[in-house]
Amino acid sequence: MNKNSNVLNREISWLQFNERVLQEAADPRNPLIERIKFLGIYSNNMDEFFRVRVATITRLQSIRKVKNDYLDFNPQNTLETIYETDKKHQKIFLSIYRTLLKELHAQNIFILNEKQLTSVQAKYVKDYFRLNVRPFLFPIMLKKFKDANSIKDTSIYLAIHMFTKDEPLHEDFAFIEIPVKNVGRFLLFPEVDGKHFLIMMDDVIRFCLDDIFSNFDYTNYAAYTFKISRDSELDLDNDASKSFIELITESLKKRKKGVPVRLVYDKYMPEKLLKKISGLLKIKKADSLIGGSRYHNFKDFMDFPNIGSKDLDYVPMPPILHPELKNQRSIFNVISKKDVLLAFPYHSFQHIVDMLREASIDPFVTSIKMTIYRVAKQSGIINALINASRNGKQVTVFMELQARFNEEDNIYWTQKLQEAGVKIISSIPGFKVHAKLIIIKRVFERERKTFVNIGTGNFNEITSNVFSDVSLITSNPQICAETERVFSLFESYYKPQQFKKLIVAPFSMRSFIISMLNNEIRNAKNGKEAWVIIKLNNLVDPKAVEKLYQASQAGVKIRMIIRGICVVKCGVPGLSENIEAVSILDRFLEHARIFCFCNNGKEDIYISSADWMIRNFDNRFEVACPIIDKDLKNDMKKILEININDNQKARVLTDKYLNPYKSDKDQPKVRLQYDLYEYFKNKKPLHQNINSK
Repeated sequence: MNKNSNVLNREISWLQFNERVLQEAADPRNPLIERIKFLGIYSNNMDEFFRVRVATITRLQSIRKVKNDYLDFNPQNTLETIYETDKKHQKIFLSIYRTLLKELHAQNIFILNEKQLTSVQAKYVKDYFRLNVRPFLFPIMLKKFKDANSIKDTSIYLAIHMFTKDEPLHEDFAFIEIPVKNVGRFLLFPEVDGKHFLIMMDDVIRFCLDDIFSNFDYTNYAAYTFKISRDSELDLDNDASKSFIELITESLKKRKKGVPVRLVYDKYMPEKLLKKISGLLKIKKADSLIGGSRYHNFKDFMDFPNIGSKDLDYVPMPPILHPELKNQRSIFNVISKKDVLLAFPYHSFQHIVDMLREASIDPFVTSIKMTIYRVAKQSGIINALINASRNGKQVTVFMELQARFNEEDNIYWTQKLQEAGVKIISSIPGFKVHAKLIIIKRVFERERKTFVNIGTGNFNEITSNVFSDVSLITSNPQICAETERVFSLFESYYKPQQFKKLIVAPFSMRSFIISMLNNEIRNAKNGKEAWVIIKLNNLVDPKAVEKLYQASQAGVKIRMIIRGICVVKCGVPGLSENIEAVSILDRFLEHARIFCFCNNGKEDIYISSADWMIRNFDNRFEVACPIIDKDLKNDMKKILEININDNQKARVLTDKYLNPYKSDKDQPKVRLQYDLYEYFKNKKPLHQNINSK
């Protein structure tokens, strides 16, 4: 599949990652309701994969010259493998779902369909439907329908076959969008004798089809679920007369009309109806038509109701207040004296919100600068920035309008911030600002002080509860000065700057990593201690992979924790026998990027917003920041140590597309996320409270 046989195909590597999500759904060590939600995560991942990656490969497939001369893989072969793997995984998915249904029954939780309702439940459904669902239903008659672009790839539909049983020619077809955003996917019935009953909205509508089409005289109705995936890449034109917000807004409209790349449908849908829908959508390739189960858009199962006994859900792990910040009057007084490292979701993200809130009202704070990629729907971050501007602070925000699938939200927040007087710097086509930066300037008693926050994840209160990230807050003069220079890149049309502490893409990230690996290679060849530990979401960059192979062959011990795509063939004699890699999936999404280099016993540790991918090194503004404070370096080494020693949720990555669990039967059980939570929970402050101004 790949012309370079020394690397794995990135798309198939991603599919193997998503198979690990399925493993979590099947893992009996996970609580039952959480296993159901993993099915939702798997489904959501697949939707985005088809909308982005499969759509891109489909485009490449149509360009013969590119396929033959420039790519290191064959698009046609890759697509065939993707569809084949997807079908295999779908069978596993359905098998797991059936198993989970049985386990739900054992816990007195029953998902009913429209044919299983008691008379009491039937009345409940009818009443609920008329009051809450019907107002959001707008059936479309198929024979008159022409605008296929109005079929959304984020929604599910019921294709309706209406007919009179004894009159074959007396029939019609329609479809209905299931209004999940308005009424949810699940209707929960009142509990009866300790038993919990629910029905999916698909079946609520099925049960009430005669109400919907009461003005027709058909005797029978049948409904079949279908959904599509569209090409969701944004195509920006080069009209210089338009603002970037206008370009993004117009491109978003085009995305809604993207070419369909997949139609998933109920395999029992009549052939006549399937042909009508696929013809309407102009989907002709057999591989793009995927017959499946009665229900689709399992991503809604991420919101499966938490019902039944408490042991069906995860044991609560409430965020911890950082011992250095707990009970402090001023965060700035603490950071003035010592760096602080926050590890989410173990530490409370509220510390970041509180820092911005304090800055917004502190009379000595003069300015706040910040990069924003994705924020929460109800954002305390945004509110603090607006409040700061209203309080006379100079507030500048770099708003990344190209954050995929968050473009509309970021346009909305741009307008809200501008209304409050915040200066907005917007992105340009071809580059994204992915670095996670906050800069706060404060003047107190003629002393000018700068505070900086550099992190690996978004400034988002919601995702910080489920994404595992690290975030450094510091007043180190060199790091603060260089962070200001990074931000000046966005304000001065990307004029290159000089950096000694920070590593900044697209200028020097790849060359820095290669230089650090070369240093380990030299040390190994000279008989010195040489090793590297890397924690990433994805590892794809060809030059970085080649250098890792060279390091392995020189005797450098390389240990990697890669959650998602990893194209490295690990453990291959003569190529990569010194490279070991695992992928860890658990209740939180491992999202932090950490690089640790032995450096002959003088470890260098960096946290970063960047994965090792071409796009991160060449087409994004990213920052890697050194951890300098000795105590924080010890925390980082502890984080990496627990990552490496996990033997409960780690899967071994090899030169094959397999996902075996790591097995250390003779070693104590180590489960990264639970052990790390206990580590931070038991941490004590290193100094007394600082309450003086």
